[in-house]
Amino acid sequence: MLPKFLKNVVLLSLFTTLVSCGANETTTTITSTPTPTPAPQSTATGTLVLADVNKNAAAKIEQFQPMADYLAARLEKFGIGVGEVKVAPDLDTMASMLKEGEVDIYVDSPYPAMIVSDKSGATPLLRRWKSGKGEYYGVIFTLAESEIDSLADLKGKMIAFEEPVSTSGYFLPLNTLLDDDLNMVEKGSKNETVAADEVGYIYSGDDENTIQWVLSGEVAAGAADYSFLEEIPAESRQALKILAETQKIARHLVIVRPGMDPELVQQIKTVLMEMDQTPEGKEVLTTFEETAKFDEFPVETSLDKMRQLYEQVEKK
Repeated sequence: MLPKFLKNVVLLSLFTTLVSCGANETTTTITSTPTPTPAPQSTATGTLVLADVNKNAAAKIEQFQPMADYLAARLEKFGIGVGEVKVAPDLDTMASMLKEGEVDIYVDSPYPAMIVSDKSGATPLLRRWKSGKGEYYGVIFTLAESEIDSLADLKGKMIAFEEPVSTSGYFLPLNTLLDDDLNMVEKGSKNETVAADEVGYIYSGDDENTIQWVLSGEVAAGAADYSFLEEIPAESRQALKILAETQKIARHLVIVRPGMDPELVQQIKTVLMEMDQTPEGKEVLTTFEETAKFDEFPVETSLDKMRQLYEQVEKK
């Protein structure tokens, strides 16, 4: 239940076109833009913007809006009374929005969070327990009946990753393969030839496609979030075997825009960390992609780890 002074806030969804610099291209950011009508006892009309990068903008706005409202309702002393959600189409756009002050808070897994933070100067704040998990990792798998029993056996074969910005479905598994001194070479299609001394890789688009491609024999192996693999039907899971697990990292990180008032940052931190202690807070956390809680964690260390792994990827 929202506080009285927010009951009359009306949120409308509209498309905001962002023009990328230098390329004459346009990208579209979907935004929930509120028309604030504060109750008489409230004079706060400032806006707090919570954002995400996703292709399904409408779904993200629905999931994020209660969280944006909850935060805004507790930041009145900073002149904030309205919560807004923006969904950017890519990481570059998100970095630009944070840098320009168009977005206040961005939440994502460590790899994209590292990219956006480094490009925008945004600061890591807390860890988010998304889907009830504080940490997660990726797995590399193949068919149970396959003669492939180790990562070295993948030479001359094709593996499917999720997408280039996926932490568990690409970045961590790729680094695990590179740790085994495998020659990783991106390919344009599943049917492209893979040399005997290399491991070819392509992108499937999502974990579900990756698993299906492995089950159907379209690729020799795949990489995905371990929890996704645990949730598929038992028959499909039993038809697969895990070749390797990646290192574990923080599930999600919360980062705030550069230049934000330190007192506001501290208040946001306090509100987020106390959410799991009240019925209202727990209800909002559930709508926010089954988040269990937010907690303090060596978030900067997590980003530093991502930077080290990124250097290895760049050298391959």
